[in-house]
Amino acid sequence: MSATLEPTASILDLAPETAPDLPAWFAERQRAAWQRFLETPAPTRRDETWRFSNLKQLDFSSYLADVPVPEDTGSIIETSVGVESPAAKYIFVNETLIEIDSKLPENVICLPLAEALLLHPDLVEKTFMLQDTRLGSAKWAALHEARVSNGLFVHVPDGVEVEGTIEVFHWLAGDRAAIFPHTLIVTGAQSKVRVIDYFQSAESEQEGLCIAFNDLCAGPGSKLDYLAIQAFNEKTRVIQINETGVAKEASATGFILNTGAAWARNEAMSRLTGEGSRSDMLSVSVPAREQEFDQRTFQHHVSPGATSDLLYKNSLYDRARTIFSGLIFVDEGAHRTDAYQTCRNLFMSEDAEAHSMPGLEINADDVKCSHGSTSAQISEEEIFYLRARGIDPHRARQLIARGFSVEVIERLGDEKVEETVLRFLDDKFSRIAGGGA
Repeated sequence: MSATLEPTASILDLAPETAPDLPAWFAERQRAAWQRFLETPAPTRRDETWRFSNLKQLDFSSYLADVPVPEDTGSIIETSVGVESPAAKYIFVNETLIEIDSKLPENVICLPLAEALLLHPDLVEKTFMLQDTRLGSAKWAALHEARVSNGLFVHVPDGVEVEGTIEVFHWLAGDRAAIFPHTLIVTGAQSKVRVIDYFQSAESEQEGLCIAFNDLCAGPGSKLDYLAIQAFNEKTRVIQINETGVAKEASATGFILNTGAAWARNEAMSRLTGEGSRSDMLSVSVPAREQEFDQRTFQHHVSPGATSDLLYKNSLYDRARTIFSGLIFVDEGAHRTDAYQTCRNLFMSEDAEAHSMPGLEINADDVKCSHGSTSAQISEEEIFYLRARGIDPHRARQLIARGFSVEVIERLGDEKVEETVLRFLDDKFSRIAGGGA
């Protein structure tokens, strides 16, 4: 999609060039996005959407464009392991597709974004990055739009239910490599699909940057489940932006697991545009050492009779930091809204730090909304209970932290998917026990 640059070129130095065979509308969007990126000021301490954030993490000048894919990708393919028997599996390295295995029905369009732009440009144009990014990362969303070179496009037609899970692996390879993966999922009326994005590093010590974006468009009466498992190495920086639209009687579930990255910024916005729609926003984060996870959410109730439920849980070790800022916004006329927002922090260390800022703005009558945040350490009574049953104190604390997270994971409603998420979670706990992040 973009012209090949020398690997030494910074992602901030040169305007990307769109390949000439791609649609004119897309080329114009990329040119406009680059200009918007240049003109949009970087966040400052005075920006409420960046309150408590570490703005030093936003210096992306040293990250490189178009870092080549390693010649040997065999080990990457072997370690791209998710759910058992997925419906489809795509493996990208530095936004280049290296492996595909699909058992999807022929009427389901599931293609790399670069290919979908050639074969289905009108379908992509109708849904590609149509909403304004309003949670703080407008500048970085523009950079993503200007530089995006691949990702996945999924279009499920009316009445089609995809059995199983579509998996997408996004690997970062090469020191200072930057990637801009994009996931675009559109479900027709009364359809169903589940997609998991995995974000991982090929090497444990190489610095990297990922600015990811996903558009989720749940059509009337459909069910759309999306999971992002972020397990980069602890030297990588991440911005993940999620835009979800939920139509009448549709249901959308968005789940984020954060175990990796030195710094990760998640922005999730759900717009309930149809009566009877439902949005579940879920997250589990386990930062350790000096990792920082910054999460911003927006539950936007546009239509009456819609439901949203947010549950975020953070288990913080060592000197880790988390930030949560969430808003439930109810439009005028969005009566009979039912909205919940909960953020819970479990401190595994006296040096960890958590900031939580839940909020409500209600402009309609006959609504039921609640929000809250709790922070606590493990009680000595819980430790004593497990020690009395022969479990050592360190193991007891890990079991409690795992149980704290399981409440969220169980809401995914699929045993194979839950097992996969728990495998990544347990790997994180194992590394913490071994002294790593």
